[in-house]
Amino acid sequence: MASVLVASNRGPVSYALAADGTLGARRGGGGLVSGLSAVSSEDSVWVCAALGDGDREAVRRGVSEPGVRMLDIDPEVYADAYNGIANSVLWFLHHHLWDVPREPVFDADFRRRWESYRGYNRAFAEALAAGADEGAAVLVQDYHLALVPGMLRELRPDLRIGHFTHTPWASPETMRMLPEDIREELLWGMLGADELGFHTWAWGSSFIAGAHLDSAGGTADGSMPSGDPWHGVLHRRAGGERRRTRVQVYPLGVDGDDLRSLAHTPEVDDRLAALRAEVGDRMTIVRVDRTELSKNIVRGLLAYRELLQERPEWRGRVVHLASAYPSRQDLEVYRAYTASVAELAEEINREFGTDDWRPVLLSVKDDFPRSLAAYRLADVALINPVRDGMNLVAKEIPVVSEAGCALVLSTGAGAYEELREDALTVNAYDVSETARALHRALTMPPAERADRSKRLATAATALPPQRWFLDQLNAVRGETAPE
Repeated sequence: MASVLVASNRGPVSYALAADGTLGARRGGGGLVSGLSAVSSEDSVWVCAALGDGDREAVRRGVSEPGVRMLDIDPEVYADAYNGIANSVLWFLHHHLWDVPREPVFDADFRRRWESYRGYNRAFAEALAAGADEGAAVLVQDYHLALVPGMLRELRPDLRIGHFTHTPWASPETMRMLPEDIREELLWGMLGADELGFHTWAWGSSFIAGAHLDSAGGTADGSMPSGDPWHGVLHRRAGGERRRTRVQVYPLGVDGDDLRSLAHTPEVDDRLAALRAEVGDRMTIVRVDRTELSKNIVRGLLAYRELLQERPEWRGRVVHLASAYPSRQDLEVYRAYTASVAELAEEINREFGTDDWRPVLLSVKDDFPRSLAAYRLADVALINPVRDGMNLVAKEIPVVSEAGCALVLSTGAGAYEELREDALTVNAYDVSETARALHRALTMPPAERADRSKRLATAATALPPQRWFLDQLNAVRGETAPE
């Protein structure tokens, strides 16, 4: 039994099954791993899903890491819940990515997949209910587990429950695209929590606005305390039940000391030397992304091409270091997008490249040391998502860049609210505006670029992972509840 529980689709450890039948464990990283380290492992447990054959074999053998409980959910149920609903419906919903003339389609097959999503969430709720001490604090993570708070509230009304959404939250208009009963179930599931956390008030206020929708299941009213842009309170009634949920903002930052340490390992130094040999004395525009549809990589490349077309003085004088790691390649739309990124990069190289200058150096491998080396080399960081919960890369590059970098940042990034004063901000859809911003960034005086970068780094490290986690934990426990 535990007094602090975390629930997420992916856990802090994964297992690989070797040919000889042995299991190897690999620890993960990220904000949650770092944040949970602030809590005694004797008092906490992390509930997660078994994601692959190695994880499932570990569960069957009873192999586990201290403080981790892995759930072996039926592979077909998991596939329907994860790819069929979480990634193909909820991700597209919250990022406003649907090609509306053709999607979404809410048919019988969708209903079958939703039942799997419901069962997947139920498995987590039951595991959390069984493993929690009386009055324990439970922190549920992300859109994969949006139904868990409501289910868990029914099983264990004594618990203090928080849910944090790492993505944006859909606008009320987009939420209305969901079938009414599904929308109600989704909102009622979230409102099982005492605390709902979002990266920015834009996403938190979208949730409150969407929860005002009238439906057969109940009504809601919400408010934001006067003069306080960081939290709101939402009351929801259905039948004879009334729930009070506080909506708060926790803009996750980076651990500056840890990131700088990682960026100066021998492996990163080797990658940096290799990149410098390719780049020479040219300026650099750096981006690091998964080939996620919302990251807007294609328009970023189009803006770079327009820069070279309209500002020929930059030909031969700048290199675009682009890391685009393939994402969700089991979905055809992602495979097609990844291919289009590689094709456009090659087109730019064919159009403008010379014997001694390759305009785009594209990496499609998940190579974190190379990414950190590119961070150190960055003169300009290009972060232009159409819609993003936060985007930590926008915060990481200014912290690591050696000479200081100018940040070109779209208004669709969650980080925009914190970084806009010292960034060059653009409309994610406006390729020409982005090209002009790249030119301005490249021509920015070094002293101004360095000063802006320092202020960006200060903002980026304001809420490092441990504090981000503990602030939520304390709020769920009622220890720092605002008046």
